[in-house]
Amino acid sequence: MPKSAKYLLIGSTEAYCGKSATILGVAHQLQERGLDIAYGKPLGTCLSESQTDNLEEDVQFIAEVLKLPANRLRPTLLSLDAETIQKRLRGEDYTDYRQALRHYLEETSGDIALLEGPGTLSEGNLFDLCLRQMAEDIDAAVLLVTRFNSVLLVDNLLSAKQRLGDRLTGVMINDIAVEHLDAAQNLVRPFLESKGIPVLGMLPRSSLLRSVSVAELVRQLKAEVLCRPDRLGLMVESLTIGAMNVNSALEYFRKGNNMAVVTGGDRADIQLAALETSTQCLILTGHLPPQPFILSRAEDLEIPVLSVDLDTLSTVEIIDRAFGQVRLHEPIKVQYIRQLIAQHFDIDRLLSYMGVELPVTV
Repeated sequence: MPKSAKYLLIGSTEAYCGKSATILGVAHQLQERGLDIAYGKPLGTCLSESQTDNLEEDVQFIAEVLKLPANRLRPTLLSLDAETIQKRLRGEDYTDYRQALRHYLEETSGDIALLEGPGTLSEGNLFDLCLRQMAEDIDAAVLLVTRFNSVLLVDNLLSAKQRLGDRLTGVMINDIAVEHLDAAQNLVRPFLESKGIPVLGMLPRSSLLRSVSVAELVRQLKAEVLCRPDRLGLMVESLTIGAMNVNSALEYFRKGNNMAVVTGGDRADIQLAALETSTQCLILTGHLPPQPFILSRAEDLEIPVLSVDLDTLSTVEIIDRAFGQVRLHEPIKVQYIRQLIAQHFDIDRLLSYMGVELPVTV
């Protein structure tokens, strides 16, 4: 059986596997059972000033959703920005971060401290703060989150088991497409269990969780909102480029669902066709103003129209990145992940492996 531990490190096999979502869902289950929890993210992975702001915002967001008091929240110990890494490489930073990590947790109290680990198994090695080192230094159990890209994920998990040993309390397999559900349940799960890797949760793919709000696209594209700023909470599930003739475009658009349509500001025919289908926002490139009748129709249909000072290729690249780095700041996503974890994650098995007893209710 895996060792019991007060600290639970949530790590992942690759970046953007769903660690934050897992933390929110698991934490809610723990709170539902009356446990007092704390949360921290020792290692930040920000590589720019704007992303540093996002990190603080993300940590604060989780704290707010979980309603954690200040004494149950630990700030980031170290951010992996370019300057920090270069100082270490030049030999200008001799900090013993393993000792710093222990000090970081000295004032942490509660029944369980949920700690968001590095994005990969090797990240943080330069500072002696990779997932294995963290787990050993603070005597933590590890919950590993991974995406189901194919059955080949077993290789990554077997490798993780070799690195983490009994620290690996269990895995949560995320983002399983419908066509892979049978293989995940009947092949992958029993195989991993036979190798001493408890599969504590298997989450089906969700178009909602992979979606991005129009507000987030506005932020990342630095877009100007031409109409319906009151509708930026709409969720975009897919991206479509309107660059063909209008008849082909209309047929193409009708197959989409909750789309962001990117097209030139001068393509009024494409814009009108998009507005008549399942479009959540219209993104006009080249910083060209649309025809007044387009804005009027968009106002009537309550569809935001955005204008960007970018070409189509640059716009699409930014939106693709946004889909790959989905955040959970929309309340509808928080509620949905709570439901998913409650339904598909075995929280009682996790607590049993960690040796955590539930508080006695009177």
